[in-house]
Amino acid sequence: MDSSSSSFSEAQRYCYNPTLRWNSEVEEYFIKAYGADHFSQISEALTRPSCYSCIRVNILKCTTDTIMEKLKRLIVEEGIVDDLDHMSLEEDEKKSMEMLTGPSICKCPFSGLENVLFVKGSGPHSIQYRRQPNESIKEVIVSRKCAEAVLRGAQIFVPGLLACSAHVEKGDIVAVSVATEQPGAGGGWSVDMTRGIVLQGSQTDPQYLERKCMYIGQGITQFSRAGMFRASKGIAVEMTDRVYKLPSFHNLLGGEIFLQNLPSIVAAHVLEPQEGEQILDMCAAPGGKTTAIAMLMRDKGIVVAVDRSHNKVMDIKKMAAEMDLTCIKAYRLDALKSVRQISNAADVAATNLEHDISDTTVDNSSSSSNGLYISKTESRKSTQRMRNGPGRNHSIVGRAENSNGFLPNAFDRVLLDAPCSALGLRPRLFAAEETIESLQAHARYQRRMFDQAVQLVRPGGVVVYSTCTINPGENEALVRYALDTYKFLTLAPQNPRIGGPGLVGKGKMFCGKHAEAWLTQSEAELVQRFNPSASLDTIGFFIAKFNVGTK
Repeated sequence: MDSSSSSFSEAQRYCYNPTLRWNSEVEEYFIKAYGADHFSQISEALTRPSCYSCIRVNILKCTTDTIMEKLKRLIVEEGIVDDLDHMSLEEDEKKSMEMLTGPSICKCPFSGLENVLFVKGSGPHSIQYRRQPNESIKEVIVSRKCAEAVLRGAQIFVPGLLACSAHVEKGDIVAVSVATEQPGAGGGWSVDMTRGIVLQGSQTDPQYLERKCMYIGQGITQFSRAGMFRASKGIAVEMTDRVYKLPSFHNLLGGEIFLQNLPSIVAAHVLEPQEGEQILDMCAAPGGKTTAIAMLMRDKGIVVAVDRSHNKVMDIKKMAAEMDLTCIKAYRLDALKSVRQISNAADVAATNLEHDISDTTVDNSSSSSNGLYISKTESRKSTQRMRNGPGRNHSIVGRAENSNGFLPNAFDRVLLDAPCSALGLRPRLFAAEETIESLQAHARYQRRMFDQAVQLVRPGGVVVYSTCTINPGENEALVRYALDTYKFLTLAPQNPRIGGPGLVGKGKMFCGKHAEAWLTQSEAELVQRFNPSASLDTIGFFIAKFNVGTK
């Protein structure tokens, strides 16, 4: 084979052009919902990262202009993006991200999001693998989840490494490819690869054909081949050339900035939290929206954040401490058990929000405080901790307190960013794990959570529901359920509004025996749906805002 033929063959193989796999029934369902061409565009967009990183500035610590200058210096010093320039945005360009054509940093162009910065990445890039003539390219294979993180700017850590060529030493340049799930003999999906296998650089390698068009860059090994699979942690390969180059802000400007997807920031703003209010974030981990809400309130009031995982609650507390936010109270609680049942007149009185909540905390010495409840057991444990000091596993920000739930009508506003199928997150290299049955299970779970949220918000309050999925059954169908079930709920306009309308229809979509009702035209104009294939170039996301009337 001459050199030109060899070069052409490598160009075909060592590139990034994945095809996203779906469950066949789910794919058919989405094609019916979006149309074949539109769904194809969505599916392709999901395989690549957004073209820019979105930075939320902690405006209680610093100004957006100050952070913009700091980031500009840091990015250039770190060598993440070269020739960084400021970018000006004209008024008529505000609804499109297509103007982000070069390495740039700019303020978010949308009104109401003045504390947000955009940092432009680049890609896709063609990677030229350096090697000697007649020498095989040395390769490593990483797991899909590792690759998805690398495409967002991360390095390759030891746990994400699956396989490596023979005779790789520390400091070698290696091609990095991805192993995605393949159909299994039993009808499921799996990565048919034993961790630590040796790659021979030939078609006898596991998943040789599947790795075609799945190369995400090249890097320099930090261990020898043997050392990679003996180590338990650390960076295995430091990426030097990437298909997509996105700035990494890991450990930069701690407490001053937070890397967050644009629709997630919008969801916190849509809630419109006010100073002095009592607000619940029902599924709060890792705390991005919780801290955004607290900053919008100027750290005045109470933001109650709950999650059922102890470690995730601790993450919320640590993030709040890092950002110097004192109004956040984080508790361990299953969102499906958020409502505490009223048992006596004292409990009813405790739901009154007329008190001065600026002085209200979740008091461990009382059974109820302004609608927030901590059990007597927790009260005794708190007293013991005050006497004996923190345990060995408790961090400097305290520990994860348990909650037995809250009284009805305890909150002015509730954010339910519901656990979902996450089919809007990107980059995504595999989607076939979700079936029609699993999507329906997600929807049932979300309805149960929404039932709790509706009970916890007071009349005259607000509920915001959001997901990071493209599945109409978890989005528009939930809104339809909410409006049909709770006649005191009405859809409210959203500000800022930068997403598109929801899907319209009723009883038209069938998945086997399953039928869904979506929205009317007027209702669809009030929700926000973020399309991954649109020029805004965000993750797939959905937001609905409800005003609560007289119950």
